[in-house]
Order: sequence, then C-alpha cells, then structure tokens
Amino acid sequence: MGDVIKDEYQTDYVVGQDNINPLGLDLHAPVFPITAVLVVLFVMGTLMFPSEAKELLDGAKWGAINTFDWFFLISANIFVVVCFALIFMPVGKIRIGGQDARPDFSTMSWFAMLFAAGMGIGLMFWAVAEPVAYYTGWYGTPLNAVANTAEGRELAMGATMYHWGFHPWAIYAVVALSLAFFAYNKGMPLTIRSAFFPLLRDRVWGWPGHLIDILAVLATIFGLATSLGFGAQQAASGLHYLFGISSGINVQMAIITGVTFVALISVVRGLDGGVKVLSNINMVTAAALLLFIIFAGPTAAILDTMWVTTSNYATNILPLSNPFGREDETWFHGWTVFYWAWWVSWSPFVGMFIARVSRGRTVREFVTAVLIVPTLITVVWMSAFGGAALEQIQQGIGALAQDGLTEVPLAMFQMLENLPWVAVSSFVGIVLVLVFFVTSSDSGSLVIDSITAGGKTDAPTVQRIFWAVMEGAIAAALIFGGGDDALGAIQATAIAAGLPFTVILLVMTWGLLKGLTHERKLLLAEGKL
Repeated sequence: MGDVIKDEYQTDYVVGQDNINPLGLDLHAPVFPITAVLVVLFVMGTLMFPSEAKELLDGAKWGAINTFDWFFLISANIFVVVCFALIFMPVGKIRIGGQDARPDFSTMSWFAMLFAAGMGIGLMFWAVAEPVAYYTGWYGTPLNAVANTAEGRELAMGATMYHWGFHPWAIYAVVALSLAFFAYNKGMPLTIRSAFFPLLRDRVWGWPGHLIDILAVLATIFGLATSLGFGAQQAASGLHYLFGISSGINVQMAIITGVTFVALISVVRGLDGGVKVLSNINMVTAAALLLFIIFAGPTAAILDTMWVTTSNYATNILPLSNPFGREDETWFHGWTVFYWAWWVSWSPFVGMFIARVSRGRTVREFVTAVLIVPTLITVVWMSAFGGAALEQIQQGIGALAQDGLTEVPLAMFQMLENLPWVAVSSFVGIVLVLVFFVTSSDSGSLVIDSITAGGKTDAPTVQRIFWAVMEGAIAAALIFGGGDDALGAIQATAIAAGLPFTVILLVMTWGLLKGLTHERKLLLAEGKL
C-alpha cells in the first residue's frame, strides 16, 4: 500500500457554524447583512443619479477593457488549455463527491440545466444580431474583414462562434469544478471562498473569505438584475413588433412581475421539481424552434453554414485569441474583451449552479460535457439563426437586408418574419426568452442563497423566495427609476468587476490543479483509483 499520505485539505470548519437564525432564517453573519446594505445603497445611488452613475461606471468598464485587453485574452486562453488538459490527465478519473458517488440527475436533464443556466438567453438575443453585426460592419469587423463580402460572412460566423464556444465554457468549467471538488470531495461549504483553501488555508473562513463571497453575491445579483431588466425590454419590444402592444414601462414591469412570479413557483418546487423541469421544457421548445428554422428556412444554406462556422472557428481561433498587434481594435475591444469580462463576471453564478447539479460525475466526464457538448450545440444554433439571417440579407429579403441592424432586440423577430408561420414562431421565441429568464432567476436564487447561508444547500425555502423577489424588485426599480442609464450602470459595474475576478479565477485554477493532484495521490494510496 505504500506510505500513508496525509490529506492536506482537512479543516475543522463546520458548514453553517457562523450562521445567525433570526425569524427562522439561516444566514451567514457577515456576508448577508453587508451584502444587503451594499445592494440597497448601490441601487439607491444609481436611481438618484442614473446618468452620472452610468458615466462614472462606464469609464471604469472601458478603462478595464482598454488597458487590460491582453490580460483578459491570455487568461481566457489559459482556462481553455487547462480544461482540455484535464480531459486527458490522470486526475480525470476522480469522481466529484467521492469514487462511490453517482449522479443526482439524468444526463439529458443535466445537459439541459447546464445550457439553460449558462447562456440560453444570450443565444436567443444574439444568435441573429451578432453575425449580422459582424457581416455588415455595424461595430467593426473581426480581423478587419471587408464587410458585406463572402470572406466577411465566413469570418462573421467564425467570430460569433469564438465568443460562444470553448472560452466562455472553460471559464465556467474552472469555477464549477473548483467549487464542486472542494465542496463534495473535501466537505467544505459550497461557496467561492472554499476554492481558495489551498492558498489561504483556515484563514479562508475569516475576513478574506467573507470579502470573496460578498463580491460573488454582488456580481451575481447585479448581473441577474441587469439581464432581467434588458430581457423585459427585449420581450416588450417583441410583443410590440408582433402585436402592436405598447413596449413602455408598464408592460416591462408586468413582464418582470410575471417572470418573478413563475420563478417563485419554481423556487418553492425545489431544484428537482423547478429548475430541472423548466430546463427540460426549455430544451424541447428550443429544439423545436431550431428544427423549424432549419427546415422552413434556407435549409441548404444553413447546412453549409454549419461547416463554414466550424471550419472558420477552428481556423481563426488562434488569430482571434491573440491580444497583441491587433488592427481590429474597435471590434476587438467592443466585442471580444467585453465578452470575456462579462463571462468572468457571471462565472460565480453559473459556475456554482453547475457545481450544484454535477455531483457524481468524473472530472473527465464533467469537463467534456461542460466544454464540448454546449459548444457543439451552439455551432448548430448559431448556424441556423445566423445563417438564415445572412442568407436573407444576401438575397435582399426583409428588414435586415433593407435597413441593416437597427435594433438588436428585434433582430431575431425580423429574421423570423420572412419564414412561414411567423406569428407562431415569434410567439415561441418570446416564450423561450421568458422561460430562460425564469430558469436564470431561479438558479440565481439558489446560488445567492447558498453563498449568503455560508455554503449550506438546505437553507429554508423562504430565503430563496426572498432572493428571487429581490432580483425582480431591483430590475423593476432600475427600469422604473432610471431606465437604460440605470441598467447600463449596473451592467458596467459587472463588466468592471470582471478584471479582479479574472485574477480570482487564475488563483482558483492553480488551487484546483493542486487539489486534484493531491486527491489522486490519496486515492492511489488507498487503492481506490
């Protein structure tokens, strides 16, 4: 058996030992009250001075993007390389939750939840608008391709896939695997701080850990509230475009109220009866819309676009990942670096949710599923939506061909307008947007509740209800009190937070590799691997 190896990651900390229990709640003493006060103060300040807040925070956002563009890209490249390495390394045999653990969810339900929480709503918003923007040169072109040319079309699809492929999912995978490993294999709380145990040891249960968790909660709740607000505006615009319904504040508030109400029902039903059920419904509905577009649209052009997208993604992934000597600076900063900062700022939320539903998977199975499967699905999705839109533009059909990209929220509906059964397909699109937001709100409530409960996953349901209501209330307050300026200010905050969070992710990556290597030695010594 060899020498006995000591487990370096043993801790005397008990999950929930710092929690307070007023009114039957189960809250982490420093994290919850500090987070609550900061959220209230920030929202009040943004509502009182929306334009000034947006100007100040936009400056911070663009300062981070323009100055640290190289850092964002190099870091994202590191995450991709590490994830692919984990698939082939011996540590890939380690099972999350222990070698005897078995998955809590079926493979299909697991895939559905990964996709719905990760970027389902983003694909509805950008699948048409982004390729069209790149092809027409709406805000620069990737690698300085000439707009409205065959080369421009190919690069438009390859660059779109670059932003939605391996890199964002590698960011999510690093966070999710770090959290899952330290929580389910080492018995630590399911919070961001646990991933820093290799660096901070037991100091992670003190103020350094409190600060990490507070930042994670703020990034999550502001990111969700921003997306809920912009999503309400998109859904309202779609209803106005299709049915002539007003897209004003009252309709947007009604949409937020409806989404929050459905999210509350899902929260009360729990993870198994809530998010899982909605995610499965989402995937079936999304698949139906996808198949409709493929077969009702320009089928041959879409199938050809799938090959064009894949080949151009593979061919241009290195040039697009190079941060130095770029001549397409407007496009590069406005799209790629912006996306990388946004994915990083969302990683605490998405990563923790993925960790929550991934117990029982091996490291190899986990990374392969999180990295490869969504990327393959996204190739098909982007090729169908984007390929149909670009074909319409080249044939001179519809509003996108005549007027170009005028309103991003309407791009998908303008593409669907030129296909059969436009009312049905567009209505399905609106429903998908709304249900994706419900799953985001629900899973976000689970994540925030876990962090503010000190890593407990069985806190009272009323706490998840509180956070679901808070997300809707913040979004509604921002729209009602400050409109686009207030929402833009919160979004700029999330993007600016991407810079320090990138440093945090790099440290997490180091801790994850260190922890997995040590775990493999333990399992080999015990004859379990």
